Amino acid sequence: MARIKQLSAHLINQIAAGEVIERPASVVKELTENSIDAGATKISIEITNECRDIRIADNGSGIHPDDIILAFSKHATSKISTSEDLFAIDTLGFRGEALSSIISVAKLTCTTRTKDFETGMKVKCENSEVSKAETGCAVGTIMDVKDLFYNIPVRLKFLKNPNTEFSNIQELVQNLALSHPAVAFELKKNGKTVLKTTGQNNLLQCIKEVFSQEVADNLKEVLKTDELSCLKLSGFVSKPDYTRSSKKNYHLFINGRTVKCPVFQRAVDIAYKSLIASGKYPFVILNLEIPASDVDVNVHPTKKEVRYKNTNQIFNFIHTGILAGLSNYTEVPREFTPAAENIRQISADVIQFPKSVPSTPDVFIDRNNDTIYVNEEKVQPQTQDISVQKAMFTAPPPTPEPEENIIGQYKNTYILVEKEDGLEIVDQHIAEERYIYEKLKKDKEIVSQLLFVSDVLEVSASESELIKENIEKFEKFGYGIEFLKDNELIFKKVPQLLAKVNPKEILSDILENIDGDIDGLEEKILRTTACKASVKAGQKLSTWQMSEIIKKWRTTELPYTCPHGRPICKFFPHKELVAFFQRQQ
Repeated sequence: MARIKQLSAHLINQIAAGEVIERPASVVKELTENSIDAGATKISIEITNECRDIRIADNGSGIHPDDIILAFSKHATSKISTSEDLFAIDTLGFRGEALSSIISVAKLTCTTRTKDFETGMKVKCENSEVSKAETGCAVGTIMDVKDLFYNIPVRLKFLKNPNTEFSNIQELVQNLALSHPAVAFELKKNGKTVLKTTGQNNLLQCIKEVFSQEVADNLKEVLKTDELSCLKLSGFVSKPDYTRSSKKNYHLFINGRTVKCPVFQRAVDIAYKSLIASGKYPFVILNLEIPASDVDVNVHPTKKEVRYKNTNQIFNFIHTGILAGLSNYTEVPREFTPAAENIRQISADVIQFPKSVPSTPDVFIDRNNDTIYVNEEKVQPQTQDISVQKAMFTAPPPTPEPEENIIGQYKNTYILVEKEDGLEIVDQHIAEERYIYEKLKKDKEIVSQLLFVSDVLEVSASESELIKENIEKFEKFGYGIEFLKDNELIFKKVPQLLAKVNPKEILSDILENIDGDIDGLEEKILRTTACKASVKAGQKLSTWQMSEIIKKWRTTELPYTCPHGRPICKFFPHKELVAFFQRQQ
């Protein structure tokens, strides 16, 4: 065993850098967040030398010449000064570790000037040693990082290939641009611009610049505020018929900071539970504004993990906010200052809510295993069905059009509707299924039809036990079940909508969908009932029948997909048809 000795300051910095600077994207993150904290409105990021050379220039406030050397020492920061400040952090950075960590693993030159001085300072850092000299430059800061990990060959060896590392950088800059739409970002790779935003402080415009016009066209606005709690949720979520195959496009922010928060993610998952197919995920860009004292970001060195003072409140607030946006309800935007303490004193009667606000679901968070229970049922996002639609704001339904111009049916399955700006193709079964599903959820008493004759249905021992334990849930939705033996039953009544459907077929579908998972049984009963009661594909309809289906579908709150997640309608804009046939409009 070797003797104990004191490590050098440089080696200490290199060890600390392992937590803060994991890869090139870590350098970009720390330096760009410093630029944002410095009030920059323009930030340019240039990447070269296989992501080992990084240059970041901003027009922020710059660094005071008397502080420039101190800025590169460990735990030196202008963002906090007392232990109390740790519990009210309102900047992206605060630990004072980034610069000292970077100069221990790379060669760095910093050129900076504040508006109070005619000249700036140029600082050169290598192996944690710092030297400075006066120089001419514009107000702001330029950080020029060279040969990242040049003195740590092991770390260099374990970097991914340059394309992967740059992809991480690009994803990071995208999130920074989306969370700060008032800042103009430019990202260059080997001199070529790959991302550029204009900084117009318009999130939808920023989305178009970062992604595409197509993405922007398929989003619904979310805006929800709670002035008493100083909470605000804003951003955009995709329509349920516009989905992705992974959660990569969950862009979630808290006070402008990118986070990986299970509570936030699960609120999104549950909001879309009965709207999209299993294995599909929405496109989400949401920012939660919350008083800095109500959220702890000092959990992990990357600052991506957070803890809330009131987890249940945050879950419900996000969840109902998303559902309100999908239901076409948006609050009137107004000035909002979450940090203002006097807002807490505002009387509740001045808050503008929708005309009807149903109660939110009962939510319990088990902190020991990070499990969420909704209405006493365990929730695992995208794996279990559970009814939480009662949390939705009941926004006034859109006014149906006076007359639907029904062209006819295609393959006795799709209804063709001529619109002023294009052609709408609607799946007749799915459209009626959505209407019946929402109607059943709202009806307090579902009308049943007594059955004088019913086939005897055989079920397995496990299915028999499941039905017996949940008999009241079947009763709730209009089903009357009587057991003749332990494994034989008959239907005494069924919902009037299903009077002509074979009870054996109904029960078979419900049991098949459960597949050993009894959570959310009510939701499965509802979906099966709506599906079986709807007009079938391949069924010929009269013009009046088609018109009735379309009119009822127009009144639904979520007219995008059926309860199983299938899209209801496809719209072809007239201008696209005109362009295809090379006609003039």
